[in-house]
Amino acid sequence: MNLHNVEFVRSAASLGDCPRDGLPQIAFAGRSNVGKSSVINRLLQRKNFARVGEAPGKTTHINYFLIDQVLYLVDLPGYGYAKVPKAEKDRWAKLIESYFADADLITLGVLIVDARHKPTENDVTMARYFQQTGRPYLVVANKLDKLKKSQIEPSLALIRETLALDEDVQLIPFSAEKGEGRDALLERIEATL
Repeated sequence: MNLHNVEFVRSAASLGDCPRDGLPQIAFAGRSNVGKSSVINRLLQRKNFARVGEAPGKTTHINYFLIDQVLYLVDLPGYGYAKVPKAEKDRWAKLIESYFADADLITLGVLIVDARHKPTENDVTMARYFQQTGRPYLVVANKLDKLKKSQIEPSLALIRETLALDEDVQLIPFSAEKGEGRDALLERIEATL
Protein backbone atom coordinates (compact mmCIF):
# COMPACT_ATOMS: atom_id res chain seq x y z
CA MET A 1 0.00 0.00 0.00
CA ASN A 2 1.50 3.29 -1.11
CA LEU A 3 0.69 5.92 1.54
CA HIS A 4 1.92 8.67 -0.77
CA ASN A 5 -0.94 7.89 -3.14
CA VAL A 6 -3.63 9.50 -0.99
CA GLU A 7 -6.44 11.83 -1.90
CA PHE A 8 -9.25 13.56 -0.11
CA VAL A 9 -12.45 12.14 -1.59
CA ARG A 10 -15.36 13.81 0.18
CA SER A 11 -16.90 15.24 3.30
CA ALA A 12 -20.09 13.36 4.09
CA ALA A 13 -22.71 15.53 5.80
CA SER A 14 -25.15 12.61 5.95
CA LEU A 15 -25.04 8.82 5.78
CA GLY A 16 -26.20 8.95 2.17
CA ASP A 17 -22.96 10.72 1.23
CA CYS A 18 -20.77 7.86 2.51
CA PRO A 19 -19.08 5.72 -0.18
CA ARG A 20 -20.40 2.16 -0.50
CA ASP A 21 -18.02 0.76 -3.06
CA GLY A 22 -16.82 -2.25 -1.05
CA LEU A 23 -13.41 -0.82 -0.13
CA PRO A 24 -12.34 -1.23 3.51
CA GLN A 25 -13.10 1.76 5.72
CA ILE A 26 -10.83 2.49 8.69
CA ALA A 27 -12.82 4.80 11.01
CA PHE A 28 -10.92 7.19 13.29
CA ALA A 29 -12.76 8.65 16.30
CA GLY A 30 -11.63 10.71 19.27
CA ARG A 31 -12.22 13.77 21.40
CA SER A 32 -11.96 17.12 19.68
CA ASN A 33 -8.59 17.92 21.29
CA VAL A 34 -6.97 14.45 21.30
CA GLY A 35 -4.86 14.94 18.15
CA LYS A 36 -6.89 12.80 15.74
CA SER A 37 -5.79 14.76 12.68
CA SER A 38 -2.20 14.67 13.90
CA VAL A 39 -2.35 10.87 14.22
CA ILE A 40 -3.70 10.59 10.66
CA ASN A 41 -1.03 12.97 9.37
CA ARG A 42 1.72 10.99 11.15
CA LEU A 43 0.36 7.75 9.72
CA LEU A 44 0.45 9.24 6.21
CA GLN A 45 3.82 10.96 6.82
CA ARG A 46 2.22 14.27 5.80
CA LYS A 47 2.30 17.60 7.59
CA ASN A 48 -1.23 18.94 7.09
CA PHE A 49 -3.18 16.45 5.02
CA ALA A 50 -5.90 16.07 7.64
CA ARG A 51 -6.58 19.60 8.84
CA VAL A 52 -5.08 20.40 12.22
CA GLY A 53 -6.79 23.37 13.81
CA GLU A 54 -5.75 25.82 16.48
CA ALA A 55 -9.16 25.27 18.08
CA PRO A 56 -10.70 21.83 18.60
CA GLY A 57 -13.70 20.87 16.50
CA LYS A 58 -12.42 21.48 12.97
CA THR A 59 -13.76 18.18 11.62
CA THR A 60 -17.49 18.80 11.17
CA HIS A 61 -18.37 16.07 8.64
CA ILE A 62 -17.23 12.51 7.99
CA ASN A 63 -14.10 13.00 5.89
CA TYR A 64 -12.95 10.28 3.50
CA PHE A 65 -9.35 9.86 2.37
CA LEU A 66 -8.66 7.23 -0.31
CA ILE A 67 -5.33 5.46 0.15
CA ASP A 68 -3.75 3.94 -2.97
CA GLN A 69 -7.20 3.07 -4.38
CA VAL A 70 -7.42 0.19 -1.84
CA LEU A 71 -8.97 1.60 1.38
CA TYR A 72 -10.47 4.66 3.02
CA LEU A 73 -9.27 6.42 6.15
CA VAL A 74 -12.46 7.86 7.63
CA ASP A 75 -12.06 10.89 9.90
CA LEU A 76 -15.14 11.20 12.12
CA PRO A 77 -16.11 14.50 13.79
CA GLY A 78 -14.53 14.93 17.21
CA TYR A 79 -16.64 14.80 20.35
CA GLY A 80 -16.48 16.55 23.70
CA TYR A 81 -14.76 19.90 23.94
CA ALA A 82 -15.25 22.16 20.93
CA LYS A 83 -16.14 25.84 20.74
CA VAL A 84 -19.23 25.40 18.60
CA PRO A 85 -22.95 25.92 19.24
CA LYS A 86 -24.90 23.11 20.91
CA ALA A 87 -26.99 22.63 17.75
CA GLU A 88 -23.78 21.86 15.81
CA LYS A 89 -22.63 19.37 18.47
CA ASP A 90 -26.05 17.72 18.29
CA ARG A 91 -25.76 17.46 14.50
CA TRP A 92 -22.33 15.78 14.86
CA ALA A 93 -23.75 13.35 17.44
CA LYS A 94 -26.61 12.34 15.11
CA LEU A 95 -24.20 11.92 12.19
CA ILE A 96 -21.84 9.71 14.23
CA GLU A 97 -24.74 7.67 15.66
CA SER A 98 -26.13 7.00 12.19
CA TYR A 99 -22.64 6.04 10.94
CA PHE A 100 -22.19 3.51 13.76
CA ALA A 101 -25.72 2.16 13.27
CA ASP A 102 -24.67 1.07 9.76
CA ALA A 103 -21.88 -1.33 10.82
CA ASP A 104 -21.34 -2.44 7.19
CA LEU A 105 -19.44 0.81 6.65
CA ILE A 106 -16.76 0.05 9.27
CA THR A 107 -13.98 -2.44 8.54
CA LEU A 108 -11.75 -1.42 11.45
CA GLY A 109 -12.31 1.18 14.16
CA VAL A 110 -9.54 3.30 15.65
CA LEU A 111 -10.42 5.06 18.90
CA ILE A 112 -7.88 7.72 19.85
CA VAL A 113 -7.55 8.67 23.51
CA ASP A 114 -5.12 10.89 25.43
CA ALA A 115 -2.43 8.73 27.07
CA ARG A 116 -2.00 11.33 29.83
CA HIS A 117 -5.52 11.14 31.24
CA LYS A 118 -8.15 8.66 32.31
CA PRO A 119 -10.58 8.22 29.38
CA THR A 120 -13.63 10.47 29.63
CA GLU A 121 -17.24 9.34 29.73
CA ASN A 122 -17.41 10.30 26.04
CA ASP A 123 -14.43 8.01 25.33
CA VAL A 124 -16.22 5.17 27.13
CA THR A 125 -19.37 5.82 25.05
CA MET A 126 -17.34 5.78 21.83
CA ALA A 127 -15.66 2.50 22.84
CA ARG A 128 -19.17 1.06 23.36
CA TYR A 129 -20.18 2.29 19.89
CA PHE A 130 -17.26 0.39 18.39
CA GLN A 131 -18.03 -2.70 20.49
CA GLN A 132 -21.68 -2.68 19.42
CA THR A 133 -20.79 -2.74 15.71
CA GLY A 134 -19.28 -6.20 16.17
CA ARG A 135 -16.40 -5.03 13.99
CA PRO A 136 -12.75 -5.15 15.08
CA TYR A 137 -11.35 -2.01 16.65
CA LEU A 138 -8.26 -0.84 18.46
CA VAL A 139 -7.32 2.00 20.76
CA VAL A 140 -4.49 4.46 20.12
CA ALA A 141 -3.15 6.17 23.26
CA ASN A 142 -1.80 9.41 21.74
CA LYS A 143 0.51 12.02 23.31
CA LEU A 144 2.81 9.32 24.73
CA ASP A 145 5.74 11.75 24.41
CA LYS A 146 4.19 13.88 27.19
CA LEU A 147 4.52 11.05 29.74
CA LYS A 148 7.56 9.98 31.77
CA LYS A 149 8.63 6.38 31.11
CA SER A 150 7.45 5.35 34.59
CA GLN A 151 3.94 6.67 33.80
CA ILE A 152 3.38 4.73 30.57
CA GLU A 153 2.39 1.28 31.89
CA PRO A 154 0.06 2.58 34.62
CA SER A 155 -1.56 4.93 32.10
CA LEU A 156 -2.14 2.12 29.58
CA ALA A 157 -3.57 -0.10 32.33
CA LEU A 158 -5.98 2.68 33.36
CA ILE A 159 -7.10 3.16 29.74
CA ARG A 160 -7.71 -0.57 29.27
CA GLU A 161 -9.63 -0.79 32.56
CA THR A 162 -11.72 2.38 32.05
CA LEU A 163 -12.73 1.44 28.51
CA ALA A 164 -13.39 -2.17 29.60
CA LEU A 165 -11.33 -3.47 26.68
CA ASP A 166 -11.37 -7.16 25.92
CA GLU A 167 -7.93 -8.79 25.83
CA ASP A 168 -8.11 -9.08 22.03
CA VAL A 169 -8.51 -5.29 21.60
CA GLN A 170 -5.09 -3.89 20.75
CA LEU A 171 -3.94 -0.81 22.68
CA ILE A 172 -1.18 1.04 20.83
CA PRO A 173 1.00 3.56 22.70
CA PHE A 174 1.40 6.39 20.18
CA SER A 175 3.11 9.74 19.70
CA ALA A 176 1.93 11.78 16.71
CA GLU A 177 4.77 14.16 17.59
CA LYS A 178 7.60 11.59 17.51
CA GLY A 179 6.11 8.82 15.37
CA GLU A 180 6.18 6.13 18.06
CA GLY A 181 3.46 3.53 17.44
CA ARG A 182 3.06 4.42 13.76
CA ASP A 183 4.41 1.07 12.52
CA ALA A 184 2.10 -0.92 14.81
CA LEU A 185 -0.94 1.07 13.64
CA LEU A 186 0.04 0.77 9.98
CA GLU A 187 0.58 -2.98 10.33
CA ARG A 188 -2.90 -3.40 11.85
CA ILE A 189 -4.50 -1.34 9.06
CA GLU A 190 -2.67 -3.27 6.35
CA ALA A 191 -3.94 -6.53 7.91
CA THR A 192 -7.48 -5.48 6.90
CA LEU A 193 -6.61 -5.73 3.19
